[in-house]
Amino acid sequence: MTITSGKKKERIDRLSELAARDDERGVSLWQEAFRRLRRNPAAIIGAVILVLFVLVAVVGPFFVPYGPTDAIGIREGVVKSGQGLIPGSSGDHWFGYDHQGRDVFSRMIVGARQTLLVGVVSTLIGLAVGALIGGVAGAAAGLGGRWGRAIDTALMRVIDMMLALPSLLLAVSIAALLGASLTTVMIAVGVVSVPVFARLLRGSMISQANSDYVLAATSLGVKKSKIALTHVVPNSLAPVIVQATLTLATAIIEAAALSFLGLGNPDTAVPEWGVMLADAQPYLGIRPALAVYPAVAIIITALGFTLLGEAMREALDPKLRK
Repeated sequence: MTITSGKKKERIDRLSELAARDDERGVSLWQEAFRRLRRNPAAIIGAVILVLFVLVAVVGPFFVPYGPTDAIGIREGVVKSGQGLIPGSSGDHWFGYDHQGRDVFSRMIVGARQTLLVGVVSTLIGLAVGALIGGVAGAAAGLGGRWGRAIDTALMRVIDMMLALPSLLLAVSIAALLGASLTTVMIAVGVVSVPVFARLLRGSMISQANSDYVLAATSLGVKKSKIALTHVVPNSLAPVIVQATLTLATAIIEAAALSFLGLGNPDTAVPEWGVMLADAQPYLGIRPALAVYPAVAIIITALGFTLLGEAMREALDPKLRK
């Protein structure tokens, strides 16, 4: 009996020492989230996909074997316009030629840069505008009194009207009004993501506004505007950053959809995965691989962003931590 009690006491003392060490070291929310991400297989797979995608998009175009607009197949005589004969892959042309005799592998690599550019810029547009609207609405609703609630109501009704329209329909409408161009695609996809960021930041700020540290700061006489800018907003950004990662996946798919519909870059010679999908449609019966390559690239890239975003959301949300 005495031996058993001694072992229990030693175990309790050991656990107490470990807890004391953890308290002394201390970790921030982001450090703890990073620890959880390193142990999450989905996060590792998503991160690997994204690193490879970014490397291909940034560095790849400098090392492509052929120019993305060079009609090599026509010059070599292996592709003839109007004859419906498109050779497949070979040792020199890994993905073969397209209908204009251009090297598909080189166009895929260069097209990755366009896809990354559109996805990142459109997400930043949606994040900036949505965070501005959501931040003003959240500060007004949580700290602004009667007039603040009126401002919040007005802003949220505008967001509700944007949410009432299907996202792709809204993006197509904006792109059609502005005219076909790469900039148009970025703006259209960015506007579509504005309501998501606005709603998310507003809800997070309202939740933070009811916290004890806000009550303490208010009782000490700190101005509400200072509380909102220096405390509430920084503590509300974690879910918004996670949503930005998830929105990147949606932005890539929607940008490809707009380009597929002919609302992207009017110069079809410039490689972009959505444009390559559209160009491949008439040749599905001859060379379906022309559509498979860009489609698989879009799916894998979107999957990488989704896996990493979901893992980040799980790591940062206390309710979902394992």
